[in-house]
Amino acid sequence: MSDEPAPSAGWVVLAGVLGSGMAMLDATVVNVALPALGEDLGAGIDGLAWTLNGYTLTLASFILLGGSLGDRYGRRRLFVIGTVWFALASLLCGLAPNIELLVAARALQGVGGALLTPGSLAMIAGLFEGEKRGRAIGLWSGLSGLASAIGPFVGGWLIHAAGWRWVFLVNLPIAAMAIWVAQRKVPETRDPDAVPRLDLAGAALAAGGLAGVTWALVRAGESGLSAAVVLAAAGGAAALAAFVLVERRSDHPMLPLGLFAARQFTAANAVTFLVYAALGGVFFALIMHLQIVGGYSPLVAGSALLPVTALLLVLSGPAGALAARIGPRVPMSVGPLVASGGVLFMLRIGARPSYLTEVLPAAAVFGLGLAITVAPLTSAVLAAAPGRHAGIASGVNNAVARAASLLAVAMLPLVAGLSGEEYRRPEAFAAGFRVATLLCASLLAGGGLLAALTIRRR
Repeated sequence: MSDEPAPSAGWVVLAGVLGSGMAMLDATVVNVALPALGEDLGAGIDGLAWTLNGYTLTLASFILLGGSLGDRYGRRRLFVIGTVWFALASLLCGLAPNIELLVAARALQGVGGALLTPGSLAMIAGLFEGEKRGRAIGLWSGLSGLASAIGPFVGGWLIHAAGWRWVFLVNLPIAAMAIWVAQRKVPETRDPDAVPRLDLAGAALAAGGLAGVTWALVRAGESGLSAAVVLAAAGGAAALAAFVLVERRSDHPMLPLGLFAARQFTAANAVTFLVYAALGGVFFALIMHLQIVGGYSPLVAGSALLPVTALLLVLSGPAGALAARIGPRVPMSVGPLVASGGVLFMLRIGARPSYLTEVLPAAAVFGLGLAITVAPLTSAVLAAAPGRHAGIASGVNNAVARAASLLAVAMLPLVAGLSGEEYRRPEAFAAGFRVATLLCASLLAGGGLLAALTIRRR
């Protein structure tokens, strides 16, 4: 008789949400801490960008490998290993004495996130089917999205109560709970047809390509279009092109390009790229704007986005159920357009803004758009891939989302004209924020229009 626990949707979702929510929380909670840690560690805008991008880079680069490892060796096993790794890297972040070691620890944190994130959703997809799977995915999407949205508030509270280092140290008890639930309550699943070898060459090319392009974008914002910037950009682009060739010819690809033969899978991931690029830019720029230009404390700046949290919590489940009945095209089209309107409202947020008349309307409309979008988008991606590829499909979608956020955060200082410690001047940051806001609103609107043109009703 097997010692595996019988699958319970509640326990499986709880384990997945604790793990993926912790990783998603770290993708947004750090935004609130950037001004404080920048001042404490003497970091410029490039150091702050790399504090975010060091994490996102390794997460985006290795999340496909994490999905493949989970399908091959067991999704629960990789989820637990990734959670332990993430917790240890979080400890290193909390103890970092300078910006260089913090960025290095953030990169290690991203590797742990790459191992645990695809498994958190693949555990659900591998254990449940039909309507039960749809409800579980909707709950997972809503609660995981809630973790991202509540991140700025949690970060502000921690900075106010204990200092910016606790933004990272808070992960330790969350990780312990996730590991306990997964080990005790979640059965193991794997793909019996998983490839026998690992695609290490593909993983190295993906990491090198994204690193080269990201470094070039961040460096260009600091020093302009130098020979080193051009060389890094060209090398990164060449590595990404080589990655595609390696995946096409490999008999054990990290990224099975055959998945993209399904037009719906390709279309849903294209929408994901536009939407999550905008989200990465908004969370990076808005929280800093509220503190540097608006004069808000970290706690008040983080609390300003609580309407986003509330709307995700209340509406993600109904949005997922609605998409199951009418198809994903309408919510995936309308949601990003609504969120784009919310971002445009952020243009009204100036110096010493009124929360009720300037910040709240923008946050409410933005949160409504996210709540309409998140669960249908996740369901559309998984529905377009065979069930046995649940882990890799989840990994692809997560990699697309993280790569989009990575490139957006790397590009914004360049596009907004911010460099060095100039971001600390309210006038300079306000001008850059306006440019960043228009760019993010355009990306969201593009995502909604693309979904209307490419996503099927059913």
